[in-house]
Amino acid sequence: MARLPEVLQTLSGYPDGLPLAELAALVSVGEETLREDLTAYLDTESWGWGVDIFRPPVLEFVWGEDEDRDDATVVRMLGGSAGLGIEHVDAGELALVYTAGLALLDVEPDNEALVAALEVVASTTTGEGSAVPTPAGWNRFVAPLQQAQESRRRVRIVYSRAWHEGVGVRVVDPLRLVQTKRGWELDAGPVADDDSLRTYLVSNMREVEVLAETFEPPADVAALLERQRRTTTVRMELGQDARWAADMYAEKVHVVPGAESEETFQADLEMLPPVDRRVGLLMLASGQASRVLTTGAEVLPGAVALVAELLEHYERPVQG
Repeated sequence: MARLPEVLQTLSGYPDGLPLAELAALVSVGEETLREDLTAYLDTESWGWGVDIFRPPVLEFVWGEDEDRDDATVVRMLGGSAGLGIEHVDAGELALVYTAGLALLDVEPDNEALVAALEVVASTTTGEGSAVPTPAGWNRFVAPLQQAQESRRRVRIVYSRAWHEGVGVRVVDPLRLVQTKRGWELDAGPVADDDSLRTYLVSNMREVEVLAETFEPPADVAALLERQRRTTTVRMELGQDARWAADMYAEKVHVVPGAESEETFQADLEMLPPVDRRVGLLMLASGQASRVLTTGAEVLPGAVALVAELLEHYERPVQG
């Protein structure tokens, strides 16, 4: 890596490229060593395309019909600027990398190399040292849940229910861990009589015990998981100050073009079940500016009932 800045700067002065032997002589290094350096640079440059966080390649080997890259004799620069390391990545890309790293840290809390890498990303972004990244306390069960999923072992959870009062104890089959904007969520069996699964917020789990008992995923597990995350589109008008709520309670938010003012906006919201209760929470956040415009499901009765229930609950005088 220490040699590459000089190599790339030298190569940038030759738009048609240079034979590898000539370039090696100009930077005072052996031809095979230089080939290994440039091959490694190409490999690290290309891996991030799957998540769209790296710029297009800026270097290529040129070879003839009877050659492959290992035998190519000419190397040249393409359009664009060469980047080396995270100091050449913009702040938005760094934030994406850091967020992905924190998610991985939830799964691998003892990964010291990952912690060190996250510290470098943070200090590069802020220009100063930062606190050592650690998994959030409410995600402490992510690692054992993933291990249980991989080993197909049942899990006993003590769970504060999200949509109803009370705390329940359940034995579940962990099928998939998903990180959403609400945090980590577990899609789990066993499959109910109506062929549905259950989804649990990891942050609502009070206790997790991985059991010795194993389970077999259902034969149609892929279809069941896809249906579990299937959304309903609800078009709503909301106050501008409730945009945060739309982002929180909807999986995706598509603002309707031309239907926005300084006070309100209209959006098609992709919402998971229970749709009526999520719509109710949105109505509470937006207040009198909220309206349900169109929907593929009847959600207003349940939404209005939730609003009334919560308003009554929080208007009660505090006892004691």
